[in-house]
Formats: sequence, structure tokens, C-alpha cells
Amino acid sequence: MEHVFGRVAVLMGGTSGEREVSLNSGMEVLAALRGQGIDAHVFDPADEPLDALRAFQRVFITLHGGYGENGAIQGALEIMEIPYTGSGVMASAIAMDKFRTKLIWQAVGLPIPEYAMLDDGSEFDALERRLGLPLFVKPACEGSSIGVFMVTGSGELKSAYESACQHGNLIMAEKGIMGGEYTAVILGDEALPIIKIEPATAFYDYEAKYLRDDTNYVCPADLPPEKVAEIQAGAIKAFNAIGATGWGRVDFLMDEAGRHYFLEANTAPGMTSHSLVPMSARQAGLSFEMLCRKILEGAHCG
Repeated sequence: MEHVFGRVAVLMGGTSGEREVSLNSGMEVLAALRGQGIDAHVFDPADEPLDALRAFQRVFITLHGGYGENGAIQGALEIMEIPYTGSGVMASAIAMDKFRTKLIWQAVGLPIPEYAMLDDGSEFDALERRLGLPLFVKPACEGSSIGVFMVTGSGELKSAYESACQHGNLIMAEKGIMGGEYTAVILGDEALPIIKIEPATAFYDYEAKYLRDDTNYVCPADLPPEKVAEIQAGAIKAFNAIGATGWGRVDFLMDEAGRHYFLEANTAPGMTSHSLVPMSARQAGLSFEMLCRKILEGAHCG
């Protein structure tokens, strides 16, 4: 048994809409750590009080959505002075809020899709004309494409907004950028190979991410080397701008003219067999086991 990390809690499950994905991620990370002789244990905060984490020396966070990604669990671990993986309180909270992420990225000059915040009094027809079709409606503070609706027909924005409201109270409409979906993985201060995502569905929704086997992934993405370098530098800038550290993903879109637009950051990405971070790491020469170890090595407190 390797004792350099002490007892490690793999935090998984929880109570968010992404519980099942989190359990899948957590069990794969648990197996990878145990396979290296690390004293790793399941910890599901839906079943155990957080105070029980005081029995561990490090925490590997694989909680997705809700308080696993919004800074709440990070704040609790800070108070208990237990080192944990990934970004801190502020960056986690900002990344979980797509609206405030966009404000920061706009402020530092990064390209983002045109968007508008929606409420009951929005002029939906005028917004449809301004943003154009197709467009996307999404809760600003959900992950895994939960509550995301694609609007392709004139007059459908209002009903999409009403449906999205079932998943959150801060709703945005975003111009459809339809030249391709991509992600840049960040590990430490390095951007790993870019992945192009080619869903068989209309867009990369929850089903395409976790349930289907016909989503195609191209890694490394077929982009010119100078474009790859530009995007990777931008992704690191985007990650740093919100204060993110350790590891994560910056998702972006391309338009038909080859211009890229940063979409959102993910500070606790999936670690399942379908997940993007392990795929990019493999292309960079890192096995899943070594990826998990590097993430754990970066555990911090404060």
C-alpha cells in the first residue's frame, strides 16, 4: 500500500442531476487509484456527513453538478483543511455559472458566442431575429447539457425558455455556432490535444455524452497546427481568467469560416469510459492511471 497520499476519499454521487454520471466517474477513478496501491475509498455525501471526511488526508472530487462543482464542497474542505483536487471555491463557482464566465471572458477579450439573458418579460421574437436560428436555450448553472434546448423554428424561443426554467432560474439564449464542437483539456498549466466531437444527435446533448455509442470523437482534432496553438493558448487564458487550477476542460465551437468561440469551462469533468479528459490524456501519452495520479498529486487546500 502506497502511503505518500495517506487515506484518499473519492467523492462521488451526491444529490445533483448528474449523480449517476458522478458515480460512474468515481468508481473508475477509485479503481485506477487502488490499482496503484493508493489507499482510496468511496465517499458519497448523500449517504455520509461531510464531517466524516476528517478521517482522510486527501479528497479526489468526482462530484458533478450542484455543490460538487459550484464551490460549496470546496469551501467545506477548505474549512476542514483537507487538500482536494481541482479548482478552488471562486473558480468553481464562476465556472458553474455560464453567464458570469462569459462576462469575464468578454472582459479579457476572448471570443464567445453572442448571447442574451432571458426572463418572463423578454421580447422573444426580437431576440430570435437578433441571434438568428438555430439558437440554444440553456440554464446558466447546470452541466452535462441538462435542460439545453435547440431552437430551429421561428416562434419557438419562448416555449424553449419555459422548458429550460424547469432546470434553473437563470436562463440564457445563445447564437448557434454550427461549424463543429470541440474541447481543450487543461492539465496543470498545459493544454492537451484538442478533441472534435461529432454527435449523431442534433447536438452534443446528455444522451450523446453518456448513453450513446455512436458519438464520434476525433483526437487530435484535424485543425491546422497554427490554429491548434492559438486555441490552446486561448483555452489556458480562459481557464486562468476565472481562476481555475489543476485540471479541467474548456469547450469551444467553430463556425463555418473557421473562427472559434469559447463556450464554457468545466472544473470537475467526467472521468467515465465516454469522457473527454482521459481520451485527450491518452493521446498525450498518459494512461488513465497516471492521469488520476497526476490530478491527485495536485491536491491543494487554499
